[in-house]
Amino acid sequence: MTATNLEVKHQELKKCDLFILNGRIDGNTAPAFELAIRKAQDKGHYKLVLNMAGVNYMSSAGLRVLISSSKEAKKHRGGDIRLAEVSQRVADVLDLAGLTVLFQIYKTENEAIESFA
Repeated sequence: MTATNLEVKHQELKKCDLFILNGRIDGNTAPAFELAIRKAQDKGHYKLVLNMAGVNYMSSAGLRVLISSSKEAKKHRGGDIRLAEVSQRVADVLDLAGLTVLFQIYKTENEAIESFA
């Protein structure tokens, strides 16, 4: 994996779908990120946890995917996107953009998964 790539691992769990993200989310990689989430949502999966421990950069294109995917998830009863293990760099971007109020952010992946009762 080079610095300009994004690796997206997707797992269907009992309570939600888990996405483990590694790399950069920018104008080049945001479409693949969006496609991965859209595939889950197209299957009717609207409870999503994004483990962002491995995300070292997020541009406005990545923020756009988060916002649009979250809006789609929340249209469905109980649907939501929850963030886990957000790096300080990404947390700063979310804070600067005023988006921390839109997302529930958890310290651990397990806490985020368990938040879906």
